[in-house]
Amino acid sequence: MRKPASMKALETLGRVRLSEHFFMREMLHSEIANFHGIPNIPDDPDLAIAAGTRLCEELLEPLHATFGHVSIRSAFRSVTVNEYGHERQKKGYNCAKTSWNYSRHVWDRRDAEGFMGATACIVIPWFIPRYEAGTPWQALAWWIHDHLNYSDMAFFPKYAAFNLRWHEKPNRRIESDAPPKGCLTKPGLPNHSGDHSAAYPGFPTLRRH
Repeated sequence: MRKPASMKALETLGRVRLSEHFFMREMLHSEIANFHGIPNIPDDPDLAIAAGTRLCEELLEPLHATFGHVSIRSAFRSVTVNEYGHERQKKGYNCAKTSWNYSRHVWDRRDAEGFMGATACIVIPWFIPRYEAGTPWQALAWWIHDHLNYSDMAFFPKYAAFNLRWHEKPNRRIESDAPPKGCLTKPGLPNHSGDHSAAYPGFPTLRRH
């Protein structure tokens, strides 16, 4: 598929069904793009679709089947949108360096090693009232760590939203900007392996559609 050069072509791209419950259109939403009038369109739609499909099928669909609705806060960013946001980090746009985001939010670029990947920032509504009642974000992080083949997670304070990444060569690393900030786990740490179910009592059993 070529980069859309018309409204009809963009409509066609938006209607691509990445998995049972997720479409490309919701992945293209960007406040930066909308506010500043910058098209958030992949240069390589086929690569973006391929990476997004793996993210949806392997991570988002099991979460949907287990916890119900998954809210997409942000997902795909074009190079142009990410560059614009990165240049305005001091204004709170929170876009990391574009080359670092290859195979992360920039789905239509492979990383420096040639691997494909995709990130979406999501919220699990099922978890919000539990989080607000005092269940730590680590409970959700450990549940995902034990059940899904993610690459990276990074948690944020509001609603325990988090970046969830699928990658061909997964890192299996969890970071957080929500207290306590820093690295929860990564390969080589003593807490990385084993069963962490004591950290998420009352969580549902993994389901798949």
